[in-house]
Amino acid sequence: MKDLLSLEINEIENTMKDLGEPTYRASQIFSWLSKGITDFNEMKNLPKELKEKLSRDYSIVNPIIRSQQISREDGTRKYLLEFQDGNAVEAVLMKYKYGYSICISSQAGCRMGCRFCASTVNGLSRNLSSGEMLSEVLTVEKSLVEKSLRKDNLRIGHIVIMGTGEPLDNYNNVSKFIRLVHEPKGLNISMRNITLSTCGIVPMIDRFSEDFPQTNLAISLHGVNDEIRSSMMPINNKYPVADLIAAAKRYTEKTGRRITFEYTMVNGINDSDEDGEKLANLLRNMLCHVNIIPLNKVEGSGFDTVSKQRAFEFAKLLEERNIKATVRRELGGDIDAACGQLRLKNNH
Repeated sequence: MKDLLSLEINEIENTMKDLGEPTYRASQIFSWLSKGITDFNEMKNLPKELKEKLSRDYSIVNPIIRSQQISREDGTRKYLLEFQDGNAVEAVLMKYKYGYSICISSQAGCRMGCRFCASTVNGLSRNLSSGEMLSEVLTVEKSLVEKSLRKDNLRIGHIVIMGTGEPLDNYNNVSKFIRLVHEPKGLNISMRNITLSTCGIVPMIDRFSEDFPQTNLAISLHGVNDEIRSSMMPINNKYPVADLIAAAKRYTEKTGRRITFEYTMVNGINDSDEDGEKLANLLRNMLCHVNIIPLNKVEGSGFDTVSKQRAFEFAKLLEERNIKATVRRELGGDIDAACGQLRLKNNH
């Protein structure tokens, strides 16, 4: 059966034409889908005959919440969502003063092989469809309402595609997902409130800047030269640091938007003052920001983390050299909030 949640509104209009239905039904259906409705019978303003046609040929992705962890420290929620085929992905809900932000997955597993990341331990199972990515947002949103957690009327208004998987390795589906959540007749989330994080697939960074110039981009850098970065991230063997930085500069020049460099600090690998000096030189005169992340240890990786104090010292060194830098606020520190940890624990 075809996944209705993966269809954009113009595609649903074409479906209505094929079914001999008026095209305005598409807006009605899209509105129900955007509210997290997964049962055609609950779409009250559709005629019975149309509901029967849809249920015969179409399905609506509806993952189950297999597991949920809630931080006692800050209320961050980590969800393990399981799809019909048994594959599971993670989504993390974070609450800020401006509302809720969700970090979603774009693949079940990952084939990038970054040594410090739990998401890649068992490799890639498969890509997620645009509808499955959208279902992560809708399922978590619905859980907020059902548990009466949204008394403040804050909705999920920010999306980070930074969970399990490499988004640019699943570009077509991720692109469609961004258009789906941006659709004014649906969730209507601003492009400026969506961030995509990549380990650095250079040709796709160029394509992303063309297709989504208003969407935010974060690049996992983690190493100041090819020797260090390749030891942590195999993708660097194909797209070395010089090529990646050149692509980042093209992005900022093309879009006029600041780029974020994620820099996971690993004890004895990339955390010295010399590394800080080299990083400052590498990023000099670029429209960018460095997000410093003390490593969240993954068992068996061989990597160890640094202290918070060291992370702040490193950030200060960069700031003194006119590179904007912050230490990432740690959310969900008492749960498996790092990418891939909950999924790995549950053997998916």
